[in-house]
Amino acid sequence: MSKNMLSWVLLLALASIWGSSFILMKRGMTAFDGTALFSDVQVASLRMSIAGLVLLPFALRFFKKIKTIKQFLLLMTVGLSGNFFPSFLFTYAETELSSGYAGMLNSFTPIFSILIGAFVFKQKLTSIQFFGTTIAVTGIVLLMIAGQDLSKSGTWWHISAIVLATLFYAISLNTIKYTLSNFKSIEITSLAFGIVLLPSLIITTATGSFTVLKTVPQAWEGLGFIVILGLLGTAFAVFIFNKLISISSVIFASSVTYFMPIVAVIMGLFIKEVITIYQIGAMLIILAGVFLANYYRLIFKK
Repeated sequence: MSKNMLSWVLLLALASIWGSSFILMKRGMTAFDGTALFSDVQVASLRMSIAGLVLLPFALRFFKKIKTIKQFLLLMTVGLSGNFFPSFLFTYAETELSSGYAGMLNSFTPIFSILIGAFVFKQKLTSIQFFGTTIAVTGIVLLMIAGQDLSKSGTWWHISAIVLATLFYAISLNTIKYTLSNFKSIEITSLAFGIVLLPSLIITTATGSFTVLKTVPQAWEGLGFIVILGLLGTAFAVFIFNKLISISSVIFASSVTYFMPIVAVIMGLFIKEVITIYQIGAMLIILAGVFLANYYRLIFKK
C-alpha cells in the first residue's frame, strides 16, 4: 500500500474511532436509563489510567530512548496537551453538550494547527490557506453561536472547554511533527501516556471511582464503556494518530476532525440527540474553509 493510500486508510479509521468516543464518554457518565454513573472527572481519569497501564510495558521498554531533559519535556507536552488535559475538558463539556455538537466543535483543531505551525514553527502560510482559515474561523464563530440553541443547557464554559482542548491537540500535533521526528509512533504514544499515568491514577483514586463501583450496580456497565474508550479510543487511536503524523503532514493529520463530526452526529442521533439546521450550516462553512486551507495536501500535492 502506498504512503498516500495508507494515510487515507488511517485517517478514516481514526475518524470512526474518535467520532464514536463522544458517545462512549456519555455512556461512562450516564446509563441508558438515565442513572448517573461516573462523574466527568472520574471518566477522564479512568480513561487515562487504563490507557497508561496498557501502554506501561512499552513505556518502560522505550524509556532509555529519552536522552535529554528537553526530550522528556517535549514528550510530557505531548502527554499533557495531546491526551491528559483534553480528556478532562471533553468530559466536562459533555456534561451539558450533545455528542454530535461536541464532535462538530472539534473542527477547531486544524485551524489551530495551521496557526501554530505558521507562527511558532515558521511554516509558510499561503494566501489560499489564510483565506480558507478566515472562512473556517467565521464558521466556527457561527457554530458557537448556534450552540446556544441546544437540547441541553450547555453554556459558553462548556463550549470553551472544547475550544481549549482543540488548542491543546494542535500544540501536541506540531510538537510531534517538528520536534520528535526521531521517535517512532509507538514510542511517542507509550512514553507520553507513561508520563501522565501517575497523576491519572492519583485522580482516579482521590475522586472515589472505586467507591462508585461498589455502590452503583450499573457502574460496571459504565466501566465497560470507559475500558473500550481507554483501549480503543485512546491508546490504540493515539498510536494510529502519531503514525499518521509521521507519514503525512500536521495539516492532513488534523483533518481527521473533518470526518469525526459526521460519525459523532450519526451516533448521537441513535440516542435521540438534537442537531439543528443552523449547526449543520455552520459546520459546512467550516469544512469549506478547512478544505481551502488544505487544498493542495488533500489532493496529495506537496
